[in-house]
Amino acid sequence: MDLVTPLGHALWMAFAMFWEILWPLILGFGLSAVVQAVVSKSEMTRLLPNDSPKSLAIACGLGAASSSCSYAAVALARSIFRKGANFTAAMAFELASTNLVAELTVIIIVLMGWQFAAAEFVGGPLMVILMALLFRLFLSRKLVAEARTQAGKGLKGKMEGHAEMDMSVTAGSFWQRITSKDGFTATSHYFVMDLLAVWKDIVGGLLIAGALAAWVPNDFWKEFFLVSHPVAGKFWGPVVGPAVAVVSFVCSVGNIPLAAVLWNGGISFGGVIAFIYADLLVLPIIDIYRKYYGWKVTGL
Repeated sequence: MDLVTPLGHALWMAFAMFWEILWPLILGFGLSAVVQAVVSKSEMTRLLPNDSPKSLAIACGLGAASSSCSYAAVALARSIFRKGANFTAAMAFELASTNLVAELTVIIIVLMGWQFAAAEFVGGPLMVILMALLFRLFLSRKLVAEARTQAGKGLKGKMEGHAEMDMSVTAGSFWQRITSKDGFTATSHYFVMDLLAVWKDIVGGLLIAGALAAWVPNDFWKEFFLVSHPVAGKFWGPVVGPAVAVVSFVCSVGNIPLAAVLWNGGISFGGVIAFIYADLLVLPIIDIYRKYYGWKVTGL
């Protein structure tokens, strides 16, 4: 049985996708590193004192300019929450970190088109608004206090070192911070640190996407995504998309090549968006939520 040819095809597909997303990754990590180098984590905490629209907007902006690693986003959200930030604002930051970051947006445009990036930018803030409303209805002060107590225990999940490390430059104006020697050093360090944080997800996502693109026939995808039943397919896509994300164990930007394969296979537009949004629901991250905040808050 010839295994070399199909394996080579899968690896070639993975490399082709990597080559397409290489420059968006470099651009996105560079922009993120610059912002992280000039905005300290203590300043982030100070800017997120409550769940007002202003705080949530700032949280989204800071999240969009931070690391795209889902694990780092979850750890950093707990870090700023422990230091005094509002819980809802910290969760808004977390959502923005995984759905609105620059590299994610550019990769989506390159692999799938601007329409998907537009949906991300519209849907991300809507998710934050919906989350804030639900938290106001169901998240009591008692639960927040319990979550803060649990977070204060400092239980280990993943990427806590990344979250606690602060190399930002605080002296001088914004431009002076960026152009200073310390600013250049901090930017380069954040660039490398963010790359190291997500490289496993990127490689994993590319390998899975390459294998699926090379080995799974289009007829299977068309049947699975109900392409011959357009109306049912539009409802089925948003249901099965998050389910695939949960069991794939790939998060962050590593999800996008896989999303492109699903889209080419016939999943609905809504199914692709639901798949991308579900990167914070993979099983390892749910377990980290449990450690960070307890089962009650995780259930919300």
